[in-house]
Amino acid sequence: MSKHARVPSRTPRRVAIAATVGLLTFAAGWAYALQDGGVPTAAVRASGDAGVPSDGRAPAEGRADRSTDRDPGAAAAAAGLRELPGLSAATRARIPADSRQVILVAGKAKDSSEGTATLYTRPDTTAPWTAAGSWPARNGAKGWATDRRYGDLSSPAGVFSLTDAGGLLPPPPGTRLPYDRDGSFVPSGRGVNGESLAGSFDYVVAIDFNRKRGASPLDPTKPEGEAKGGNIWLHVDHNGPSQGCVGIPKAAMQKVLQTLDPAAKPVIVMGPAGF
Repeated sequence: MSKHARVPSRTPRRVAIAATVGLLTFAAGWAYALQDGGVPTAAVRASGDAGVPSDGRAPAEGRADRSTDRDPGAAAAAAGLRELPGLSAATRARIPADSRQVILVAGKAKDSSEGTATLYTRPDTTAPWTAAGSWPARNGAKGWATDRRYGDLSSPAGVFSLTDAGGLLPPPPGTRLPYDRDGSFVPSGRGVNGESLAGSFDYVVAIDFNRKRGASPLDPTKPEGEAKGGNIWLHVDHNGPSQGCVGIPKAAMQKVLQTLDPAAKPVIVMGPAGF
């Protein structure tokens, strides 16, 4: 080799090798990031939606929030409530949170004396309500009123506790509500439409509307005055409208008495559908 001949520079080869190594390193880093569930910084959209990855996924906290929306029942159970059907939010809010037994009486209309009574139970306050029986029901001849007055032939709409029972007949086996068996549970006269009332008070559960709790359904005490009326009961249906009580079939009354438990804080929720 001539002493004047130039030795080829190794610099371009070194640059090429370095570039190749850099690309391999970058590719490996990208693959690792994807495999680990991460999103490379270069993949973040620059459209103005800060923090939203280009693959269209919402941030992790957004995805977690939407996961509960896929199962509204699960969210309700977590909140300790599964809604009873056909009730307004205002009425539902009046049901005691610790109640585990509800009789829901839904009238066909505000001025109707016909409806449906459904017994709901739940084992604890975080469980969903389960229907334990449903029956045709009759209420006041003039329908429902939120401000009931004595003699207006309406049933009071609202949420009322159920604490006392009684009747002409002995209590059905398993009855746990305080039960007053008395020969005075015999109706007088005839129904609004002239029908016989015989047997209507064989079984009775007092509805705690303008009455003294912890007393026999026969107790005439009216804490809010005589003008509102009282002695509003759940009793055996007599195939006609009432003056204000709620009537259901005799077998249904037996079922109710065998189910209601003071420890479960039973209530009756009654009024026109959707009230």
